[in-house]
Amino acid sequence: MSDETQRPSQPRGPVDASLIPRYCGPATFARLPRLDEVDSAAVAVLGIPFDSGVSYRPGARFGPGHIRASSKLLRPYNPALDVSPFAVHQVADAGDLAVNPFDIQEALGTVEAEIARLRSAGSKVLTLGGDHTLALPILRAVSADRGPVAVLHFDAHLDTWDTYFGAPYTHGTPFRRASEEGLIDLERSMHIGIRGPLYGEQDLTADGVLGFQVVRSDDYENEGLQTVIDRMRRRLAGPDGAGGPVYVSVDIDVLDPAHAPGTGTPEAGGMTSRELLNTIRALVGTDVVGADVVEVAPPYDHAELTGVAAAHVAYELLSVLAVNAR
Repeated sequence: MSDETQRPSQPRGPVDASLIPRYCGPATFARLPRLDEVDSAAVAVLGIPFDSGVSYRPGARFGPGHIRASSKLLRPYNPALDVSPFAVHQVADAGDLAVNPFDIQEALGTVEAEIARLRSAGSKVLTLGGDHTLALPILRAVSADRGPVAVLHFDAHLDTWDTYFGAPYTHGTPFRRASEEGLIDLERSMHIGIRGPLYGEQDLTADGVLGFQVVRSDDYENEGLQTVIDRMRRRLAGPDGAGGPVYVSVDIDVLDPAHAPGTGTPEAGGMTSRELLNTIRALVGTDVVGADVVEVAPPYDHAELTGVAAAHVAYELLSVLAVNAR
């Protein structure tokens, strides 16, 4: 068969759960092939077991493995979005990136270089964390070829504080540094799920200057899911409605501790997993250029509640990327 008539090979998908029990088989996300087992991947799932930037409970360095273990029950077809995310294009597990747990600056450099390498090979990257410090080097790599991007940030916390104990690079500061470095679109970025006490009113004032609008967790109850989604899509479209690249960052503590107890800084009054999944599905049609799911800390998890929630969040993000690629 000539090159002109050859058809591209079908993406290699997950292990067939009807032939191999879910508790067997490869320890990859959704039992997908490893990146080194395929020629290339449209989407690479990368684990970064790093939690040296946490300010309260440690343990997120074990998050990537926990999310992968909790992803074994995922199935190939997503009826909510009418897509088989692993059949549209190749998705592969890129394994875990080894980063220095004692030198945060070195770790940030390692992460930025690896994200840039995967992107240069043609892969969008879905990162499994790890703590939220990781968002900064990822945004550095993404903005290097896409320019400033809208950051859609799901979290209980703003993560735009200046320093902790004088340290500028922590899991509570990545989006302040990103804004200062010109990595984010100041007119299209948004936090969703914010709640709980702050250090002072100035936290919100400074956050607005850094380029973010805020959807509070209570807004889901007071305004309704569809209203929140409409606000999100208007913000991502920008003042001129033209839109642009979007980076999605999901701190699992955006969920109420009833849905996600296994995290380092839990806050009462959070979103339900159903609200979060439906909000992510509404990203279909936006130019999502990368994403992360972070702050899963399995030492505090119970019955894999947090791991399962994180795995489904990652699955919905992969589904959005697949729908957008069709």
